[in-house]
Amino acid sequence: MYIWQKKEWPKFSWDELLIANKLTHVRHEQGRMLGMMSTLGFDVKNTTILDSMTDDIMMSSEIEGISLNINDVRSSVAWQLGIENIGLPVSDRYVEGVVEVMFDAVHKYQEKLTKERLFAWHTALFPRTNSLHHITVGHWRQSEAPMQVISGRYGNEIIHYEAPPSADVPQMMTVFIEWLHKDHQIDPILVAAIAHLWFVTIHPFSDGNGRLSRTIMDMLLAKADKTPHRFYSMSAAIARDRKSYYDILEKTQKGNLDITEWLIWFLERLDDAILRAMSLTDNILKKSVFWENHRHIAMNERQTKIVNMLWDGFEGKLTSGKWAKINKCSSDTALRDIQDLIQKGILIKNDEEGRSTNYRIVNDY
Repeated sequence: MYIWQKKEWPKFSWDELLIANKLTHVRHEQGRMLGMMSTLGFDVKNTTILDSMTDDIMMSSEIEGISLNINDVRSSVAWQLGIENIGLPVSDRYVEGVVEVMFDAVHKYQEKLTKERLFAWHTALFPRTNSLHHITVGHWRQSEAPMQVISGRYGNEIIHYEAPPSADVPQMMTVFIEWLHKDHQIDPILVAAIAHLWFVTIHPFSDGNGRLSRTIMDMLLAKADKTPHRFYSMSAAIARDRKSYYDILEKTQKGNLDITEWLIWFLERLDDAILRAMSLTDNILKKSVFWENHRHIAMNERQTKIVNMLWDGFEGKLTSGKWAKINKCSSDTALRDIQDLIQKGILIKNDEEGRSTNYRIVNDY
């Protein structure tokens, strides 16, 4: 039996003391993060928002196995943010639709979520649907066949979840939407967690339910943060722990209406998202200070490229061999570039012993 089949559905319950302790910690970290963001300059703040929203959109789709072109997403987000030197209109209508939905959700978080708004979001996610997809776009699902979440090969399928019948969806969504607009006595962060679970449990559309549930989540987290600016990516935090995401959803949907474990899982992922955002922002600040302090030091194109890569999270250790490969230059040229940056106080050899000499940025910040 699934939770929507319980007599008490949708009256969720949880261990208030246990959740309160977790929530207090997350609210403290949220306050630290928003305080940090308030001190940022315009350019750094815009870069943080651009990176976070790009990551969020990419990862929400990735969770569903949909790969987007990061350059298209980043360009479309930048264009929406008005960052002219990055944002150029993209030709991919799907990417445009996904980005428009996110911006409508978080920049208009104070507006009511209606079924018409949800239908518009759903339509934007499926701009190229044809008859072969067999899905209803821009309306609640209507198929008489059971809506099931299945894995495994044909003939050996595992049913992880079965959603309510299509005929029950309109009434269930009316109750859900009415609940969203109530003057809740519970913390807005918990409202976001419950709404995510509730929506994806109803599974009101033929497709796109996971992405839309996380869009609603982002809208409600913006409301909880009291700002449309997204400085962290909850979808990226979920994607990093995707297996446990599906596991906790399945366990909760097959359990009773006590959702304590789901709320704890959600709060822990939110904590991870916030802490990671603060770490990345700290790095952006250090990178900004670095370039300001070294603006008079001449660097060639190859050097500038590698230094930026080191600040943005270079994978592995920087060696002369990697330098040559990335820049498509000779080993001698790579060594000259590196030695030049060492003399200028930009790079330093790592002290650790190994088969290859490797280098890092001189970080005095």
